[in-house]
Amino acid sequence: MAWRSGNLRRFLSTASSLFDRPLSAAKAARVTEQIPPSTTLFVSGLSGRTTNQKLREAFANFGDVIQAKVVTDRSSLSSHSKGYGFVRYSNLEDAEKGMEGMDGQFLDGRVIFTEYAKPKDTL
Repeated sequence: MAWRSGNLRRFLSTASSLFDRPLSAAKAARVTEQIPPSTTLFVSGLSGRTTNQKLREAFANFGDVIQAKVVTDRSSLSSHSKGYGFVRYSNLEDAEKGMEGMDGQFLDGRVIFTEYAKPKDTL
């Protein structure tokens, strides 16, 4: 289908309005919610090829990693990665360095994002 200038203009005007909407109160609260510092980091954007060992090695450059775990789908036969995981450091200083050092970096061909993990009781 060929785009006529009127159709394209109408599409662009409605598409841009999708991004101009204010956040609902509930969504705004989640966005601004402060997660307290923790020795455990939540890591998202992981590749399906990322293993526990690769995750540990990448984060070990910033401090003493106690545990690195890629979360997998237990219902699948081959335990496919769900694309996120957790890294636990021995102290808060190392966790902060790991979070700042790895956030937005490439790991196994994918950009990963890090933040402090939420305590289990608030999930």
